[in-house]
Amino acid sequence: MTTKNIWLVRSGLAVSMGAVALGLAILPLRQSSAATTAGVHPGPMSRTDAFARAETLTAVGRKIFSDPSLSASGLQACASCHDPSHAFGPASATPIEMGGEHRDQPGLRAVPTLRYLQSVPAFTEHYYDSEDEGDESVDNGPTGGLTWDGRVDHGADHAKIPLLSPFEMGNRDAAEVVAKLQKAAYADDIKAAFGETVFDNPKDAFDAAAEALATFEQSGPDFYPYSSRYDAFLAGKATLTAQELHGRQLFEDPAKGNCSSCHLSEPANDGEPPQFSDFGFLGLAAPRNMAIPANNDPNYHDLGLCGPQRTDFAGRSDYCGLFRTPTLRNVALKQSFFHNGYFHSLRDVVSFYATRDSDPGRWYPKNSDGTVRKYDDLPQAYWDNLNQDPPFGRKPGDAPALTDPEIDDIVAFLATLTDADLQPEATGH
Repeated sequence: MTTKNIWLVRSGLAVSMGAVALGLAILPLRQSSAATTAGVHPGPMSRTDAFARAETLTAVGRKIFSDPSLSASGLQACASCHDPSHAFGPASATPIEMGGEHRDQPGLRAVPTLRYLQSVPAFTEHYYDSEDEGDESVDNGPTGGLTWDGRVDHGADHAKIPLLSPFEMGNRDAAEVVAKLQKAAYADDIKAAFGETVFDNPKDAFDAAAEALATFEQSGPDFYPYSSRYDAFLAGKATLTAQELHGRQLFEDPAKGNCSSCHLSEPANDGEPPQFSDFGFLGLAAPRNMAIPANNDPNYHDLGLCGPQRTDFAGRSDYCGLFRTPTLRNVALKQSFFHNGYFHSLRDVVSFYATRDSDPGRWYPKNSDGTVRKYDDLPQAYWDNLNQDPPFGRKPGDAPALTDPEIDDIVAFLATLTDADLQPEATGH
């Protein structure tokens, strides 16, 4: 799956992704810039102006992203949960974050990384693609979208969710956010980017803030640097150890880890670096996490694509229990895994894949009669939706798909996906 934007990465012109995110119509270079670059919707402009505007909005978005005054508590910024030093994911190991006016409202899902979202396509129920990029006859089913359940497609819409969520930044409405933006030290920067009258209409100002955040989140150096040791290895500029190479082999082997069937690990045909996700949806049956307060209600189930946070597929039983496949880039930095943050060790995650079906008692609780309550966070009516491709699909008592040393090797390989700026020597940790 490709984005056809590799030239942006190779040339270092990452700011132009901001123009893509904004949907700016870029005129041919030979045309002069007659378009006004101010305003929420500036219209067609020259490439030079589009690049300049993207740089401006990136700077504004960076300030908004780090501003805790935009939350109901006055203590929570976007960066509080999406820490730049943790690949724009959470710094803590807690499965959920607390938010709201008093920061006492628990979330429902683990916070995902914001890095490497630039390639995620818009959600579709039928994504046609195959390993042969010239053959688009394979329907891969539901694909894309920017959340665990794929319910928004655009960065600006994505940015609005935490600002208004009662268990995140907790604002009542867009007008409340805008009132805070007007008082911000960078309010004049917003006016300079979007026009002096931008605050006259709260909807326009809220849209402007969301566009600035979306543009910042398309900044190449910040969000898709492709600077890991594995990227250098693919470019012939670094080597992997024997253990890491073996881990890569196991990662890609359909009879062993089979990880690359969803977490694509090879460059695309056009040379684009691998995203380590096909952006599809899978049912994996992570164990129920009782550390999430919502799960204290036995009738509550987070069913991903079919709800409850996504509502347009409510009642679509064939979608229940499916969550979007995240990228594995920087996965070694994570401290909680899956949509519910149940696991806190990358090794446990790989072990779960290898033994979910062959040794379910290792992962799931037991009933009073001693039987295993497997897939305990997914009602049995939806078990047919669970992925049974290797390494899954084995029967209890079967040999696991991976041995302990092989699991260690895969984990070692995954550590090569950490970006250079997040390595301990770069962060000072």
